[in-house]
Amino acid sequence: MIEFLSKQLNWIDVEYWFYIFNDLSLLYLILPFFILELIRYAYLKRLNRDLILDSIANIITFGAFLITEVFLGILAITKVYFWIYNNFSLPHLELNWTTIFCAILLADFAYYWEHRLMHRIGLGWATHTVHHSSPHFNMSVAYRFGPLDAILPIVFSLPIVMLGFDPILVLLSEVFVQVFQTLLHTEIIGKLTKPVEYIFNTPSHHRVHHGSNKQYWDKNYGGILIIWDRLLGTFEPEEEKVIYGISEPLNSTNPIKVFFHGISRLYSKLKKTQGAKNKILILIKPPDWEPK
Repeated sequence: MIEFLSKQLNWIDVEYWFYIFNDLSLLYLILPFFILELIRYAYLKRLNRDLILDSIANIITFGAFLITEVFLGILAITKVYFWIYNNFSLPHLELNWTTIFCAILLADFAYYWEHRLMHRIGLGWATHTVHHSSPHFNMSVAYRFGPLDAILPIVFSLPIVMLGFDPILVLLSEVFVQVFQTLLHTEIIGKLTKPVEYIFNTPSHHRVHHGSNKQYWDKNYGGILIIWDRLLGTFEPEEEKVIYGISEPLNSTNPIKVFFHGISRLYSKLKKTQGAKNKILILIKPPDWEPK
């Protein structure tokens, strides 16, 4: 077993398996599941114009996210990762099953903290509120991104690179966590067995995270594992029926409004706030903070 875990791997094999589990999952898991959800909506007579337009807006925000953050930023991000890796990291780690497992585990822990930050500071919420603003909950909502959603997580990923993990492995691990998260955006799956619900993030736990119910605010930040929330005091079980959305509803399926409404609301708040210090505090304090 030790020999298997420590056996050095070739990049071509690693990239192949990440391709199978990350990229191709859109074809063999996510799209079929979304079609099943649409059938369920139709059966429950919930398939209406608003839901369809909301789903279209979700995909359009994902396209805007790719253009602004990935296609234009991935090269710069990769260069930063490799610069840190080559100049400020511990001895570089070999590529084997142990380092892959540890990279995914660390990426998941980093995701918990960056996700928590996105909820708990004004600037983070200004972009992440886009993801939470849909009154629906299905696979398309997983692709509902804000303008800066790919920028803030970098701060939490760089320490993993500094530990000696290859930057490409770190990026692939982050994508793996995000793909796992995508599969949680559904109402079709109820609660799973207790051991699974205790250790892993599940659709039930993530429905709570998307709830606008007061007791569900800022809960269940985990990516793959829910144990981070249990250990750090941010866990909440699904009990009361979840009402999806945000405390100040957007009430729009216009993709442009959806994509920019958080930044627009933050700008309006900054504009009416007096004093440079208070303006800075608006950016770093919780989103509901107001100057005295």
